[in-house]
This record gives sequence, structure tokens and C-alpha cells, in this order.
Amino acid sequence: MTEAEVERKLNIFSGQAQVRGMTSLDKEAFTQTITVPALRVPTGVLNKVVKSLKKSAIQRPGIPRVVQDKEESSDFRLVLLDPHKVSSTTSFSEAEAEALRSFSVSEELQHYELQLTYHNLKTEEVLEAVLPQGQDVTSSFSRVGHIAHMNLRDHQLPYKNLIGQVIMDKNPGVTCVVNKTNMIDSTYRNFKMEVLAGEENMVAKVKENGVNYEFDFSRVYWNPRLSTEHQRVVQLIKPGETVFDVFAGVGPFAVPAARSGAKVLANDLNPESYRWLQHNCKLNKVEKKVRSFNLDGRAFIQGPVKQELPALLKGTAGVHVVMNLPALALEFLDAFRGLLHQEPPCDENLPIVHCYCFSKDDNPETDVVKRASDSIGFPLESQCSVHFVRNVAPNKDMMCVRFKVPKEVLFSKDHDQTGKKNYKKF
Repeated sequence: MTEAEVERKLNIFSGQAQVRGMTSLDKEAFTQTITVPALRVPTGVLNKVVKSLKKSAIQRPGIPRVVQDKEESSDFRLVLLDPHKVSSTTSFSEAEAEALRSFSVSEELQHYELQLTYHNLKTEEVLEAVLPQGQDVTSSFSRVGHIAHMNLRDHQLPYKNLIGQVIMDKNPGVTCVVNKTNMIDSTYRNFKMEVLAGEENMVAKVKENGVNYEFDFSRVYWNPRLSTEHQRVVQLIKPGETVFDVFAGVGPFAVPAARSGAKVLANDLNPESYRWLQHNCKLNKVEKKVRSFNLDGRAFIQGPVKQELPALLKGTAGVHVVMNLPALALEFLDAFRGLLHQEPPCDENLPIVHCYCFSKDDNPETDVVKRASDSIGFPLESQCSVHFVRNVAPNKDMMCVRFKVPKEVLFSKDHDQTGKKNYKKF
């Protein structure tokens, strides 16, 4: 059999009119028989041969790499090979060929008729077979507990329910697949979604960095891609220090900070986030270490933060302010201007701000520092650091600006004459 013939028999995407354009999943329609190459191997060296052919052996869900010899000899087995990688004896690497010779295995290829079903296909293969040729296939998703969250493109929407079913079938533990239907709402940081497949249970249970969280994913903000960032910041906080979490969400900074021995005041404007924040504090037994608030971020800074800071600045334990609302957080920095009236005896314990933001600039570090300086009304260039968090879209980066609030800002007496525009209310 020639290489072209093997490829034609293998190619599950060609000539499958019964699945191309399918919008309602029919698993039986994917069943077919293909021919794959195989090697006849003595049972005495079978394990060693399989190990040597790790790169060439077939690797497909539910398909064994070793099957009964077609002559049903107990002395031999057939090792199935990947037709994409092996089409003739010259396809083996030098190391593989040497191994076959050392084990006295004939390099003559056998041909084995293999039945493939829907369950033997990978997610990408199913979707490539179904969607119109030439269109890109998206099989990636964010996993939030039992929920798979997708961002489908317009050309994929006619196939959305099929895509949801395939994602659920191919990923153990996923019992609900949802698609985002609008941009994140800046007020409550949640987004509308529709269920593509599975149960309509939006209450997710997640474990991140050893901490358990529960929340209604359809009504609060949660991003599993930020787990490393949550851990990075929490590790900067020492036991006995104080954390003001201005946009706390359901607690991914607040709860682990409290678990590590910090005193935490956590706030979120979204009533649902506030409710789940309290729930997660109890879930992780830190409710006595976290005071929670349901306020606008500016009201939180000018209320509880302002009330607590004077006493904290007289102490030696560090003070951190976390502002994780990257779409808007920079606009809240001016709330620190003239926040306090009496300067502390020294400048060592001024609060450290961790402010998140997005940048589409060619030089995002310079951009975010300039915008932070403009908002707070003080040049921060020489006294701040910028950490790249992640790329959220082409030419759009998420950054974290870290700095001590300058005493010239915190105790400014002319903060109302800075010319700062009124902040944009939610």
C-alpha cells in the first residue's frame, strides 16, 4: 500500500458528508474503519519494543497500542503505529530502527483494519470534521470547577450546542459548558452567558493554591488564569500585616492572605461577590480575620481605609492595598489624595499599593506608570515597579503597578486644586 493510500484511508476528515455541517451531534455518524500500519513483534520482547517505539506507536483515546496477531499466534502480537508518522520502513528514526534490529523484529509493515468511533477521536478532530473547511476551530476553554467556559466566535455559533456537547464528552468532570455572550460588565465584573451543554448549575467549587472557593460563576468574577498572580502577591504579605482589598471579588487575595496570618479588610461593590466572599471566609475558617464590606471602591478607600490607616502608620507592620479591577482601578488612585491630615512620625510604613490595569501601548510599562502618576497626582516613575501579569488579547496586556503612596499625596492639603477630573462613576 502506498503512502498516499494509507493517508487517504486514515484521513477521517475527507469525504465525510454525513458529519460536515452537523449541528446536532450524532455520534454514530463518526464510526468508520481505517487501515493502520503495524509491526509483528515476538511477545518475549514486546514491552521493550513498545518502549522503543513510543514516538511512532499509535496514541488515540480508547485504542490499544498492542493487539492480537491476526494469525492468532500466542508467540506474537501486533504493535499498532501512527499512520501520520509511519508509512514505510524508512519512516523509523535511526534509534528506532537500531532497536528493532537488536530485538530481531522484522521491519516489514503489516496492515491492520481498525474501527474508529466518536469516542476514539480527539476534540479537535471532531470539530474539524464538522465545521466548514478552512474555518478555524476553537476547542480551548477555561475550567472553573465543573464548568467549561468558552468564548466562541461568530462563525462557530451555529455549531455551539454540538461544540458544547463534545467539550463535555471529552473532558472528565465537566458537566456544564457555557459561552460568554457579552463583554465583562465593569460594574460587577460578571458577564452574561448561555449554557451550551449539560446541567444549568452555575455554583462552582474551585481549589486554588490550596484554598477552597465556592461561588455562582454566572454572577461574580473569577478567572482561573490569575492563580499564579494571586499567589505572587499573597507571598509578599507577611504575617501580622494588614491588607485592604478594594475590589475583592469572592476572595482570591483576601482569603489566602488571612490564612497566612494577615489582617484583612475586603470590599466589593457586587452584592453577590460580597455574599460569596463571606461564604469563602467561613469555608476556610478565616471569618474572624476578615472584615468584609459591600461598598463602592472609592467609598471603601475614603471610609474604612481612611479610618484604619492612622493607627496602622504608627506601627511597624506593613500595610498593603490591593486594587484588582484592571479596567478601572487607575481611576481610583486619586482617592488617596489628601486622605489623611496628620503626617506620621516617619515615612517607613506608608501603604504599598498593588494596582492592576490594562495597556494597549507599545511600551506598556511606561504607559501604566504615566497613567498611574496622572491619576494619583504625583510622579511615580522613580518609586514604583511594574509586573507583567498576562496577555489578555492581541496588543492588550494586564499589568500590576506597585508603589508606596507618597506622603505628599496622602497628606496633601490642596488635593481639590489638582485639576483632576471627576472620576467616572459606575
